[in-house]
Amino acid sequence: MFAVIKTGGKQYRVVANDEFEIERLPGEAGDSVSFKDVLMVGTSIGAPFVAGASVTAEIVEQTRGPKVISFKKRRRQNSKRTRGHRQDLTLIRIGEILTDGKTASEKPKAEAAEPGSVKTAEAKAAETKIEDVRADETETTVAEAPAASEAPAKQKAPRKAKAAGSETAEAVPAAEPKE
Repeated sequence: MFAVIKTGGKQYRVVANDEFEIERLPGEAGDSVSFKDVLMVGTSIGAPFVAGASVTAEIVEQTRGPKVISFKKRRRQNSKRTRGHRQDLTLIRIGEILTDGKTASEKPKAEAAEPGSVKTAEAKAAETKIEDVRADETETTVAEAPAASEAPAKQKAPRKAKAAGSETAEAVPAAEPKE
């Protein structure tokens, strides 16, 4: 089933799992958005909107359109103007097309939770590896600790004086002029 929605002053024909760019909407990637301005669902045409119909979508990312250059020149007047513009856009993925005042199901949120659980398992595996490496480093550090304490520490060289009126300049007496 398809629907026609209105957003950003434009109309879009959408079906489930469609991805496309629209005028910028507030929100972050992963947020869900609901469009209430549905002009048509299947064969039902609204006047102007279909009653009780809505379309849910998920924001994939906030992006920008291509650079459009506006160049104006007035001949024989040494007058030129170049101006660039990039439109702010939002990439969305259509989730569900709802009719008869139904509410959105928890299906899109469940899909978002599954990759998170996979990442959590991967993160736990990585943490285990890191802990193993840290344990190995601790054992070698404890064994090498007495040798490290016996080694002399390097000292930094004193800084050189930058100004002429510094202590080193005063320590050296100035030569007296000969007559």
